[in-house]
Amino acid sequence: MSSRSEPLLIRAGRTAVLFLPVLFLALFFFYPLFAIARLSFADGLTGLIATLGARYYWRVLAFTTGQAALSTALTLAVGLPGAYVFARYEFPGKTLLRAVAGVPFVMPTVVVAVALGALLGPRGLINQGLQAAFGLATPPIRLSGLQAVLLAHIFYNYTVVLRLVGGFWANLDPRLEEAAAVLGASRLRVLLRVTLPLLAPALGAAALLIFIFTFTSFGVMVILGGPRLATLEVEIYRQTAQLLRLDVAATLALIQLACTLGLSFAYTRLAARATTPLELQPRSYTARPPRTPRERLLVGATMLLITLLLGAPLAALALRSVLAPGPGAPRFTLAAYLALDQNLTGSAFFVPPTTAIANSLRIAATTTLLALSIGVPAAYLLARRPASPGAPSSRGRRATTTGVALLDALFMLPLGTSAVTLGLGYLVALSVPGLGGLRTSPWLIPVLHTLVALPFVIRALAPVLRARSPRQREAAALLGASPAQAWLRVELPQIAPALAIGAVFAFTVSLGEFGATLLLARPEAPTLPVMIFRFLGQPGALNYGQALALATILMLVTALGFLLLERLRPPGGEF
Repeated sequence: MSSRSEPLLIRAGRTAVLFLPVLFLALFFFYPLFAIARLSFADGLTGLIATLGARYYWRVLAFTTGQAALSTALTLAVGLPGAYVFARYEFPGKTLLRAVAGVPFVMPTVVVAVALGALLGPRGLINQGLQAAFGLATPPIRLSGLQAVLLAHIFYNYTVVLRLVGGFWANLDPRLEEAAAVLGASRLRVLLRVTLPLLAPALGAAALLIFIFTFTSFGVMVILGGPRLATLEVEIYRQTAQLLRLDVAATLALIQLACTLGLSFAYTRLAARATTPLELQPRSYTARPPRTPRERLLVGATMLLITLLLGAPLAALALRSVLAPGPGAPRFTLAAYLALDQNLTGSAFFVPPTTAIANSLRIAATTTLLALSIGVPAAYLLARRPASPGAPSSRGRRATTTGVALLDALFMLPLGTSAVTLGLGYLVALSVPGLGGLRTSPWLIPVLHTLVALPFVIRALAPVLRARSPRQREAAALLGASPAQAWLRVELPQIAPALAIGAVFAFTVSLGEFGATLLLARPEAPTLPVMIFRFLGQPGALNYGQALALATILMLVTALGFLLLERLRPPGGEF
């Protein structure tokens, strides 16, 4: 059945459903950002000039940029050998190791910070072991705030290099490098003159993505950086939640937004260049088992690095949560888990951590439903083809392609926007008379989480929808099936794996969202990341143990979700 023969009411309803994502983005993304801009320019350029004239904020911007650049360079340096090994060699356990390497990327930043503290912090396993072994009174390993932050950023973003650069590298024809070597080029010359220029788009895309993530890093900076290491993200939160200077926070958020959106557009262009064919070869042709002792050593070293760098902190987190505090021989205990529902201080404002777990699960489930409800029409909108009757002219095809590319970029904007900035936008937007009641609405945080999860859902669905054949639905229509029946019986089974991937992504992203939730969550209704942050801010070994216990629960849920996602992901699917 063609669209021209459908009743006008059905066609109008379908069009309304398809443009629902655009309306959602306008109301819940662009309007809060507009509210930030309006507050920033409430006094004309006076507020902006005053903020830009303060040397302190320039130092904050310089530190934010510097730590992001250093984090990016270190992550590339650590990740490139692994990208090469995964691109060029086949070895036992490669699939499992690749999945394990991806787990930290979906971990909440709070869990990442707590995991590194459980391994290397003053009360971490390594320091406790060294103190017990050598009778030391103080922890021998003392990471400065910046060192801990850089290590956490490498831990968090290692898989970006492994997947983006390694995935592109795996399809490059190795004969190009072999030809250069036959012509007398040394290995260094081959790397500099042949390999790196071919990898430049993927390297640039990975570097920009890592820079964006570290430029807007919040949980890692707050927990590991300490009060002296203020980034723009931390300063926005401080001006909003502690100093109540929404005008200054809005101006800083506007500056950060301009930086991140510019970087996001640059990443989109580089990512598109990374998909340009360069006589790419199948991975079965480019990868082979390691043959020489040197190659085996390289593969083994990479496996050991991933195990120690990525696996050890997560294992330390789980182990530290069941160890009794204090000196002496290690003693296993479940005291921290058993105390999660006990009000040991008798506080009238006590919120049981089990309530936070229930809140997180409820919000994540609601977010998943909303993200699928908005993401599926958005993916269909991006995958629409021009109608076949009267083939469109080249100008029409170009206009259609440009419109789809513009919509695609708009839907990806939340991915490059700071969560704290979005949270601030909601605070400012809902301060308008008549909208104040929405600040306590149970739908506020799920809507915000949906914005963060929406790009992942669209990225999972759009390629599958673009690749589908319309002939099957046409055949079903010829056999008498209604459009709804054709979609349920024919199309839904085909896109079900992509729907599952989008759902898992939305659920795990919502579980771990921290920055915006910390600004918007009501005190009596915290989420798991917010509750972990509260426990870390309170003195006492039991509070620290409860933070570790909650972080371990959150880690296990997100890790299981990601491993399920890996099983559902089609071969070659990346970010």
